[in-house]
Amino acid sequence: MLSVPHLDREFDYLVTAEQSDDAQPGVRVRVRFHGRLVDAFILERRSETDHVGKLGWLDRVISAERVLTPDVRRLVDAVAARYAGTRADVLRLAIPPRHANVEKETPAGPAPVTVAPVDMTHWDQYGRAAQFFAAIRDGRAARAVWQALPGERWADRLAEVAAATVDAGRGVLAIVPDQRDVDALHEASIRLIDEAALVALSAGLGPAQRYRRWLSVLRGSARLVIGTRSAVFAPVADLGLVLVWDDGDDSLAEPRAPYPHAREVAMLRAHQLRCAAMIGGYSRTAEAQALVRSGWAHDLVAPRPVVRTRAPRVIALEDSGFAQERDPAAHTARLPSMALQAARSALEAGRPVLVQVPRRGYVPALACNRCRTIARCRHCTGPLSLPDRDAAGALCRWCGREQPALRCARCGSDAVRAVVVGARRTAEELGRAFPGTTVVTSGGDAVVAAVSAQPALVVATPGAEPVAEGGYGAALLLDAWALLGRQDLRAAEDTLRRWMAAATLVRSRNDGGVVAVVAESAVPTVQALIRWDPVGHAEAELAARDEVGLPPGVHMAAVDGAPEAVAALLQTAELPDSAELLGPVDLPLGARRPPGVPAAGPINRMLVRVPRTEGLKLAAALRRATGVLSARHDQQPVRVQIDPLHIG
Repeated sequence: MLSVPHLDREFDYLVTAEQSDDAQPGVRVRVRFHGRLVDAFILERRSETDHVGKLGWLDRVISAERVLTPDVRRLVDAVAARYAGTRADVLRLAIPPRHANVEKETPAGPAPVTVAPVDMTHWDQYGRAAQFFAAIRDGRAARAVWQALPGERWADRLAEVAAATVDAGRGVLAIVPDQRDVDALHEASIRLIDEAALVALSAGLGPAQRYRRWLSVLRGSARLVIGTRSAVFAPVADLGLVLVWDDGDDSLAEPRAPYPHAREVAMLRAHQLRCAAMIGGYSRTAEAQALVRSGWAHDLVAPRPVVRTRAPRVIALEDSGFAQERDPAAHTARLPSMALQAARSALEAGRPVLVQVPRRGYVPALACNRCRTIARCRHCTGPLSLPDRDAAGALCRWCGREQPALRCARCGSDAVRAVVVGARRTAEELGRAFPGTTVVTSGGDAVVAAVSAQPALVVATPGAEPVAEGGYGAALLLDAWALLGRQDLRAAEDTLRRWMAAATLVRSRNDGGVVAVVAESAVPTVQALIRWDPVGHAEAELAARDEVGLPPGVHMAAVDGAPEAVAALLQTAELPDSAELLGPVDLPLGARRPPGVPAAGPINRMLVRVPRTEGLKLAAALRRATGVLSARHDQQPVRVQIDPLHIG
């Protein structure tokens, strides 16, 4: 496979009579290209060629296993076209490396699958759920965006949808953000579907085990495939349903070229195969809402009275004069009295309390105590942090160098202050505020899966919140400004997603559950949490982006590279007439550089914006231009990202 852009096309080779039986479309082969042996896939067999000149011979067939199926090949072509990438790069994401010993093992053929009856009691709370289940049992292409209720056991609900599809004789592909979610959905699914018919694919598996499981999917033994982002390409036979859970999680965005998002690939696949699809989550992204607004998918939500019954009580900082008189320090304190009171009440009632802190570590950012200038490393200008209370000096978060003596470059002061307080420092502060109370921390490399129902303070970073037996009595959402104040297109959307993921672990308001968010109650994102209205927030977010011309209302390409290379690419590209150029802007020193670009020198970003209907034209123009510049060899490499997750 050649990932060089100007060589992203088919090449013809001759096949010997001895190779003919094994050299079938979809198998791995080795060919000689430009004097060296490279791996490739056979796309099709022909009796004649359009090539003018002498053809080379196929060197050998690596394996007779047809690993590139027609459906996956079509999907690879579509993803490469959608994201202006090369098919070789997409194939590396779609097909795992071969493991010869695994291929030699005797394959287990497909066996009859037993599926337990699906109880619809929980789904009856959602409008149109019965119609959706009827559609997937009939093999129709129903598409839905499911809004999970607070406290909902999402893995059980998705397992029920999958079981109904498998019972109808079709395959299911479920994509989740991380290994914890894979384990949760696998555990829920084996209660309804034979374990032999389930396969879990994730990056944590070893090469042999991953390839063994992937082959079982290819050979038709697996009816339900659960995996992280790369599993979206799994060759599930007779695919009837594609599930995506929590599509707002950054883990679903591929960090390697051509940078596809698992949600978009899943929806492309559902469209190509005309199968059912469901996107689910406690919150909702603007992209998912755009699917509903366009009519491609329909809402699967519970009535408002049911939502109010299931949701915890959410309180925030009041902005009235009376509130200011009652607690003058509420708007400046990190832990105002309303948050302390919520925690104290839950602990007195014998229940654990969840404390969500946006940053891990002790003190992840420092600044000058006199002039408030951010403290930076003298070697790489990276931000400095304190790893623990007894640290001898500050540590750079970029290069890892220790700075034993700090002095502000602006005013010369040697006194520093914390800009952001991490989870470990927060746990230390809470231990002093609530003496005698057990304090548990979860985050980073030390994630706690679950805690008991005993009184305790559980300090966790977003995504690492343990599940409490019987639910938390209260949750404190601290440092809201650190989430809402980020200069990011998805800051508000991502903040609400993280808050709701924590709040859904809290008991309902009828059981005394309280969520205290330390932020102004007038902030729209806080209001959406108080009302528990992720759909309304997503609709408002989508409308706001439409108004200012940001994805998903438009398609946008980010072109990163050396200034000369970026300018050359855009000059070469035959952009649509509707294309609008924005920039250039200089990327910060710590920004990730395109592969092959030297560490020294400036890096620019140009944004190219087109209407929603012109997205494929934009990708095709940039793809062709990248190939032209690649053939010239006169410019540094440029990175092209279509609809990047983070624009700025």
